[in-house]
Amino acid sequence: MVKKIHGAGSQVISQEQVNFPVSDLTSYQELIEQQGLKSQTNIISLDKIIVDIILSEKTGFSRSQQVWCLIRQRIVDGCASVVDIDYLDVRLMPQLNRIIAENSIYDYLENQLHLSISHAFKEITIDNTSEQDKILIDIGKDHNVVCIRSKVYLNNGNQLQFTESRHKLEKFKFVYYAKRHH
Repeated sequence: MVKKIHGAGSQVISQEQVNFPVSDLTSYQELIEQQGLKSQTNIISLDKIIVDIILSEKTGFSRSQQVWCLIRQRIVDGCASVVDIDYLDVRLMPQLNRIIAENSIYDYLENQLHLSISHAFKEITIDNTSEQDKILIDIGKDHNVVCIRSKVYLNNGNQLQFTESRHKLEKFKFVYYAKRHH
């Protein structure tokens, strides 16, 4: 919500934010449903690629390994807010198409392929906007995005996925449940 102040311009007094629980391993689709948000996913690209040295260092996948490279734009309540760049192991997920990618990859993995997703390692940074961000996210005047890089593993320890999720700054609020250990 925007409040107009005579002689002082406009002031943002409320922003719609999505609670993004960084401590959970929740699919985007599950998150949207839990919070009752209106969302649309646009598939920008879906390709099989071979991991090179640079991509191996970034993702944790072995050099020369074949992976899916999937880029998705997430529109939340009419605002392009997130770009997800996913790399998925082709050996574990031999079939991937636009219909699966537009819906829930985790639903497909767990309920169709019967894979058991176990855990993820996540890194959260504030990054400068890239040229891709400027095209695919409603950046406005921002010069930064929140970036979450995740390596996702199955119960057997095999890496399934590497995701770089790039978020519009003011659209998302990241929440974490912390518990003190005695």
